[in-house]
Amino acid sequence: VYETGDRLPETLRLGTSSWTVPGWAGLVYHRRYPNQKAFLRDSLGEYAAHPLMRTVGVDRGYYSPVPEEDLAAYSRQLPDGFRAAMKVWQRVTMPGFPRHPRYGDEAGKDNPSFLDAELFRQAVHEPACIGFSRHMGPWIVEIAPSPSPLDPTWFCEKLDAFLEAAPKGFPFAVELRDRKLLTAQYARTLQKHGASHVFNYWSKMPKLAQQMRVDGLLDGPLCIARLLLPPGGRYADLKEAYAPFDRLVSPQPEMRQDVVRLVREALEHDKECYIIVNNKAEGSSPLTVRALAELLAA
Repeated sequence: VYETGDRLPETLRLGTSSWTVPGWAGLVYHRRYPNQKAFLRDSLGEYAAHPLMRTVGVDRGYYSPVPEEDLAAYSRQLPDGFRAAMKVWQRVTMPGFPRHPRYGDEAGKDNPSFLDAELFRQAVHEPACIGFSRHMGPWIVEIAPSPSPLDPTWFCEKLDAFLEAAPKGFPFAVELRDRKLLTAQYARTLQKHGASHVFNYWSKMPKLAQQMRVDGLLDGPLCIARLLLPPGGRYADLKEAYAPFDRLVSPQPEMRQDVVRLVREALEHDKECYIIVNNKAEGSSPLTVRALAELLAA
């Protein structure tokens, strides 16, 4: 893997959507950690020392804003030049609350804080500026599925206002989970604000190759892909089937070739690339990263 890593361009950042996976012992982790608490606290530094891992997803930011002190602790473990892709808090990116008991009285209702730039600035952006600015890559604005259908024009107007008002310290990348929002107006909104589209391999979105054919989506300043769930896959089912995530269970050759085409297109235009892999894409995200690195190095 060291030789493969040396053959990859500096502007290509491969990585995984989280790092605290005990099943990666022998793949990513070789240190002995005294307990789970120490592993969760200290493993990011060993992850970042792996020759293929040049980025990581901070997915916990989706569920609640990451405290400034936690971000500072992450930053102390990371080398210069390492960049993370951090999810924006769901309170900002969720159009409405799912019909699930965890949301209490809000379940099934619209979210009044959807794409609230001031809430983003106070709760999400400012802690990252203070604790993590040296290692911040793009914000991942994951637009969660809505419990009621969204009007694509209304969505673009909300996104336009958010990107206009939000702090500009770090780049924005928008990830859709509703194929109906993948419109020409959406692409123009991203272009207007210098934001990027997240090309996501996700069960209910068009394939990567189809997303690449939408006019304007390749024009963003960054190239970002998140490889998550194969067509027809359900997160909970695959999590159970693929654990402990130490082997490739279901390789996806079409996905890999689409990623290679996406990256080569981006590198030809001197764009920085972030390719972030989830265990549920093929069974083990470090092994998917290795397979993609070998294809791209060749």
